[in-house]
Amino acid sequence: MENTAMQERLEKLLNAYSHRYDIERDVVVEGGSFPAAATFFLRDENYLISKKHVLSAVENHEYMYFYVTNHLDAATLRQQIDLTMKVGTARVKPHKDHMSSFVTLVVLADTIDPEAKELIKKTRFQKYFRLALHGWMEYHIAAMECSTNSFLSNPAGKGAKKTLEQNLGSRGK
Repeated sequence: MENTAMQERLEKLLNAYSHRYDIERDVVVEGGSFPAAATFFLRDENYLISKKHVLSAVENHEYMYFYVTNHLDAATLRQQIDLTMKVGTARVKPHKDHMSSFVTLVVLADTIDPEAKELIKKTRFQKYFRLALHGWMEYHIAAMECSTNSFLSNPAGKGAKKTLEQNLGSRGK
């Protein structure tokens, strides 16, 4: 962690996610580490007469990884995207009740290179399992450039971007 201001921002963000997500600190994964990760799981079931007779069920998952740095360049961002994509997709286990899984990278950086900003906006990945009968997965990325108080995301990461804005934007200070 580079400085206390970044640490405070991360803590505020993790506090916002802690109500629905399981938060892990100092996460070490194959090929790297993150100051924090968050996991979300939701299972919704419909029953016929009693809970013994499940008529239908759907499961939703999200695996979030938080990355904090003073300066983000395109090469470092590409490494973080590749790493989170690898470890996140390895956690996705499609089956008949699986509806969706999201792998999300949230970046807090003091400054972000223009090339990295473009990479954030253009990063897209979506995968369907067994013609979507076993669900699908999507990659989200959202970032905050702290020095300019600006927020970025890929098209799929608008929800994560909104959470960043609500908690760390000018109203969230």
